[in-house]
Amino acid sequence: MKEWLNPALRAVSDAVLAVAAELSVDEVLQRLVDSSRELSGARFAALGLPDGDGGFRRFLTSGMSESLIASLGPLPRQHGVLGAMLDTRLPYRTRDIHDHPRFRGWWPDEHPDMRSFLGVPIVAPSGVIGAFYLTEKLGAPDFSDEDEELIGLLAAHAAIAIANARLHEQTRELSIVAERNRLALDLHDAVSQKLFGLVLNAEAAATLLERDPAAARDRLAKLRVLAQEALEELRSLVFELRPPDLEQDGLGGALGKHVELLRRLGQHEIELVVEEELPADAARDREVLRVAQEALQNALKHARASRVAVRLRADGGRLVLEIEDDGDGFDPNAGGIRSRRLGLTSMEERAQRLGGTLEIRSARGSGTTVRLEVGGG
Repeated sequence: MKEWLNPALRAVSDAVLAVAAELSVDEVLQRLVDSSRELSGARFAALGLPDGDGGFRRFLTSGMSESLIASLGPLPRQHGVLGAMLDTRLPYRTRDIHDHPRFRGWWPDEHPDMRSFLGVPIVAPSGVIGAFYLTEKLGAPDFSDEDEELIGLLAAHAAIAIANARLHEQTRELSIVAERNRLALDLHDAVSQKLFGLVLNAEAAATLLERDPAAARDRLAKLRVLAQEALEELRSLVFELRPPDLEQDGLGGALGKHVELLRRLGQHEIELVVEEELPADAARDREVLRVAQEALQNALKHARASRVAVRLRADGGRLVLEIEDDGDGFDPNAGGIRSRRLGLTSMEERAQRLGGTLEIRSARGSGTTVRLEVGGG
């Protein structure tokens, strides 16, 4: 085996593992372009994903200062060598990029002068989805066969990493859409009905005001109750759209505020026990709070529970949330249950994003227990 291959493969493996830890497309791309520059020993590196209109959807660089990037202006087009690398599945390497037949006419005036060049396309089953652009080999006049082989290996992994990151983004977007749809239904089912009741009682009070003042006062009293209920419903929905400052309140404090709001709203018996908490982690705590909100929503509005127990505790470096209710219950394994209860899917997806587990125990007429367990961040 070639002497350079073992340490080089370890370097590629380290880069791939680092990329695998990222989930957003932009973070994945930045990791990839940084890794390509480090692996090849290039001064500058770029990674471009083309759009369908002669430009780039994303174009990230490594080794360039912020001021230099700003001076180059907007994202480049698929001109010159940048475009040439998207027209082939083969890498291209040269000691002097100025010799490339498509070099002339595409080099911006503000661009630093570059000579040695290595371009490697990123190929997926659907075709070329991007390319690595590496220039100015440090300590040598040009890039080597080993550099080309290493970046080719990284490009093969990059195609998988980019596809994986896109799937994660699409999953998050679908979860957001599902959550917005649920909130819209809640707004329609609860608040709009109360507002309609407000209008009817206001009209009745106006009609009765002169001929039956006592009946009018009764209508106005109902009007006040409906207005208060509508206000509390709106506060609950606003809380879900924009939860309290987790950094200020902590997960336990934010959960306590939501429970108190639900108590006032429906006069439900909700017990909250917060034991020792783990150190704050904004991303983790936000997802855990959303799971708690979803489980409480299911218990109070859909399962018609009269009593709910909420427990939050730390257990050996893990964070455990349990929500138990005495509601109607359901069969979690019944066909189509998740299509009818989007909240279950949403909770499961949040648990997966946190690398945790979600357990739902329920039976018809026996209530439901939701248990979420996640790492400490």
